Amino acid sequence: MISKGSVYKKILVINPFGIGDVLFTTPALRAIKEKYPPSFIGYWCNQRVKPLVASNPNVDKVFALSRGDLKKIYRESFFSGTWNTLRLIRQLRKEHFDICLDFSLDHRYSLLAKIIGIPARIGFNYKGRGRFLTHKIAITGYHDKHAVEYYLDLLRLLNIEAEDKSLELAVPDSVRTKARNILAARGIEADDLLVGIAPGAGGSWGKDAGYKHWPALKFAQVAQRLVGELKAKVIILGDESERPIADVMVNAMRHKPVDLTGSTNLEILPAVIKELQLLICNDGGPMHMAVALGVKTVSVFGPVSELVYGPYPEHRNHVVLKWDGLCRPCYKNFKLPACDRDKECLKSVSVEDVFKASSALLSQEKD
Repeated sequence: MISKGSVYKKILVINPFGIGDVLFTTPALRAIKEKYPPSFIGYWCNQRVKPLVASNPNVDKVFALSRGDLKKIYRESFFSGTWNTLRLIRQLRKEHFDICLDFSLDHRYSLLAKIIGIPARIGFNYKGRGRFLTHKIAITGYHDKHAVEYYLDLLRLLNIEAEDKSLELAVPDSVRTKARNILAARGIEADDLLVGIAPGAGGSWGKDAGYKHWPALKFAQVAQRLVGELKAKVIILGDESERPIADVMVNAMRHKPVDLTGSTNLEILPAVIKELQLLICNDGGPMHMAVALGVKTVSVFGPVSELVYGPYPEHRNHVVLKWDGLCRPCYKNFKLPACDRDKECLKSVSVEDVFKASSALLSQEKD
């Protein structure tokens, strides 16, 4: 535990992971600013999530270059990789941070923090990877509570308790205007019942992302019923890498949706989600964005525990559908074993279940 009298003016938060993990840190960011209002908070993240971090009112400066980003740059050019690495070190050292909160679970981040002279380094000791931390919590994984709660445990080492644990995602008015213009250009009107479907997501899992994906044909069947029975307008959301999934949906639907796949980057996507009455999705970043924006969700969870990575905080506006087989959840201690049941956990969630949950949420009054 750090001394109660300690005051930190410059704080570096390290989180190189995806959309959900970044949003899980937002309660901690808010609590730090409430404890130390004049503090300067820097955030070291990956390049993809930079727009989400940069819009956060509690973050003063973003350093968007993760180890994963650097590996890609080095593969293209050793010179460029070296130059970007040295520039990052120079930028971080220039700020003279007093302390860092390291959520990376990777000893290389805390090692660099030590090298550049950050005296207090707080984080998790997972598999001995916390050896360069000055204050640490030993963990074997996230399993008995939500990831947000694990993140807030680190704040307790600073004698900080978060009163507001809700996720936070800011959407500037100018970006909302852009999003509304995009929707209007595709025939969406202000009084339409607008439902978004994100049939992909889980990009931070790379080649294993498909293990999080409910079948695209089932999403299409739900969308078809939403249009036919509820007169909803359906938009498909995702990045360009998810084009094959979106194409399956579009080709299977008689009532064609508005397909925005590849048309909304992470600057615009939150603003589009903000316009929805409901988002139907897999376990992944778009779901957490919707939760942070106060948009209702129906999500399908497969190998991952909703207790640890589900909508947070729990609320009746966020329905998680899952299969309760004995092998689920199989993603534990940050590891995904080989599936010998052909993704039964996902395929066992029915179209009827998703449609009923969606209809119920759309019919209830918004809180």
